[in-house]
Amino acid sequence: MTAAGFTLFDTAIGRCGIAWSVQGVVGVQLPEANEGATRARVSERFPDAREAAPPPGIRRALDGIAALLRGEPSDLSAVALDMERVSPFHRRVYEVARTIPAGATLSYGDVATRLGAPGAARAVGQALGRNPFAIVVPCHRVLAAGGKVGGFSANGGVTTKLRLLELEGAPARAQLPTFGFDPAVALEHVRAADTRLARLIDKVGPFRMRLDRAPSLFGALAEAIVYQQLTGKAAATIYGRVKALFPSGPRGRNGHDGPTPEQILRVSDDKLRGAGLSRAKLLALRDLARRTADGSLPTLAEVQTMDDEAIIERLTEVRGIGRWTSEMLLIFRLGRPDVLPVDDYGVRKGFMIAFGKRELPAPRDVAQRGERWRPYRTVASWYLWRALELAKK
Repeated sequence: MTAAGFTLFDTAIGRCGIAWSVQGVVGVQLPEANEGATRARVSERFPDAREAAPPPGIRRALDGIAALLRGEPSDLSAVALDMERVSPFHRRVYEVARTIPAGATLSYGDVATRLGAPGAARAVGQALGRNPFAIVVPCHRVLAAGGKVGGFSANGGVTTKLRLLELEGAPARAQLPTFGFDPAVALEHVRAADTRLARLIDKVGPFRMRLDRAPSLFGALAEAIVYQQLTGKAAATIYGRVKALFPSGPRGRNGHDGPTPEQILRVSDDKLRGAGLSRAKLLALRDLARRTADGSLPTLAEVQTMDDEAIIERLTEVRGIGRWTSEMLLIFRLGRPDVLPVDDYGVRKGFMIAFGKRELPAPRDVAQRGERWRPYRTVASWYLWRALELAKK
């Protein structure tokens, strides 16, 4: 599509971009990793466009988008779109999607039925996957069958889709996604970026990493503290004893079967020590509970809007939470795509095996090689752990 101009603008989910022609909006760009990446992505999509002040109609459109992303009522149905290069079928799909109000959702099959083509759910999904008008054409309001979240092509993948739905109050929590990125795309990228790692991937097989979703940041970190420097079996026993101290109430109050911050603050040291916690872990749990109770620790919803380094910086303020624990949360709880825990022994040992090193590599050496794997270093990390497992077998 030919665009005359573009601009970037601030929203509650980050800095977005919008491009326009004389006919209307040509495209909307959701935030990339940073402002520079967003600007580069807009320039890539619309190479003829020049950064400029938006005309009045485009200004109204971006103000409406920003309002919607603040969780405010905002009707974008009158925003003019330039669909000159959009195929007739895609145009019909986008027109149906624009009729879905904020806070509501349809399935791909529902959209196909409204088009008069009930067997075209897959084609609808493909059309929405290529939607150039994010937010204005609210493809995030279209779910897969059974209430599953489905895919999302913007940066952050389905994690971004969930954030948008949450802002609008839509009931899209029926099934949380496995990752905030497309594992198939990530795997293809890593394989192409590093032939040596591709050999390891061939030996290991499909990417089978699974997430342990956290209903609350406190619950995830409390469990992580208990599990530090223990075997899985021993840690599970101790954590089970800690949970048994609070047999009633927690699940209903905060959605998980561990203690609440208030319960940790009220229980005696003797009881926590009696459950098997060391003095250091007891103090760490207390500090975590205090920071959660007074609001100095971000909530899980707030964490979803933060970049990886900002999360690590905030979490490591808690006693007993270091960079490694934070990185494990980013990988296995939040499903972040680009985390490489270079200080992890398993990652370094797996690197030594996969790349034929005689000695355990220094973290800086792993980090240097890892630059090839961006922005999917999480996938590479998982395969390095599997290299160690293969060697043990």
